[in-house]
Amino acid sequence: MKHDKIERSATLLLVLSFLVVTVGGLVEIIPLFWLNNTIERVKGVRPYTPLELAGRNIYIREGCYLCHSQMIRPFRDEVERYGHYSLAAESMYDHPFQWGSKRTGPDLARVGGKYSDQWHVQHLIDPRAVVPESVMPGYPFLAKTELKFDDIADHLKALRIVGVPYDDDMIRNAKADLIAQASGEDTEGLIKRYGKARWGSATEVKARDFGRDGPQKITEMDALVAYMQMLGTLVDFKTFDTTNVENLR
Repeated sequence: MKHDKIERSATLLLVLSFLVVTVGGLVEIIPLFWLNNTIERVKGVRPYTPLELAGRNIYIREGCYLCHSQMIRPFRDEVERYGHYSLAAESMYDHPFQWGSKRTGPDLARVGGKYSDQWHVQHLIDPRAVVPESVMPGYPFLAKTELKFDDIADHLKALRIVGVPYDDDMIRNAKADLIAQASGEDTEGLIKRYGKARWGSATEVKARDFGRDGPQKITEMDALVAYMQMLGTLVDFKTFDTTNVENLR
C-alpha cells in the first residue's frame, strides 16, 4: 500500500502530520485577520467594578469554575432551565473566561438576582442548609477572612493592558469604589464610572453590604457575593435582538 512508507517512517509521519496541522490551522486563523473583531459589542456590557473583580478572583482561586460553567448553550433544554443563551460579548472582559466544560452544579451565567444575598451567604457557608442534595463543600472561612485589596488599582492597570476599558479615573478611585460598593455609601463616583447611564446596562451597579451583618470589615464573602449577583444582569434580554448588536469598528 502507498501509505506503508509513511506509516513505517516515524520522521516522515511527523513531518507530514506537522504540515497537515499547519495548513489546517492557517485556514482557520488567517480569515480572522480580515475581521475588525470576532466579538460583537452588546449594549449593557461593562467592565467589572473593583469589588466584583476581587470576588471573581476568589471565585477562580477556590476553583468554582471546575464544577460550575458560565456558558448557556443555544439549546432549548438549556435556555428553558437557565435563561437566554450566553453571548460572547458577555465574556469580552474576562481574563480568563469562565465558560467551563463540566457541570457538577448548575450553570451560573444567569445567577445574578436569582437569590438573595443571605441565600448566597448561607449556601457558601453550608450548602446543604439550602440545597439538601448538594455535594458542594462549604466555604465558611470566606465570611471571616478580611478582603485584601491594596493592590486592586494595579489589577485594573494590568487588565487595561489586555484591552479592558478601565480609564485613569477608574484606576485612581479603585479602592474608594470598592469600599463604596461594599458599604452602599458614597456611591456617586461608583455609579458615574460603572453605572447604567454610562454603559447602558440593564441594572444599576449593586451597592450594599452583600449579606454582611453590620458595619464590620469587608470580607471575601462580600466580594464573592457581589460578583455572583451581577452575573447575567448587564444585558436586558427582554428587549435584546439583533438591532442591539453593532460591529466593533
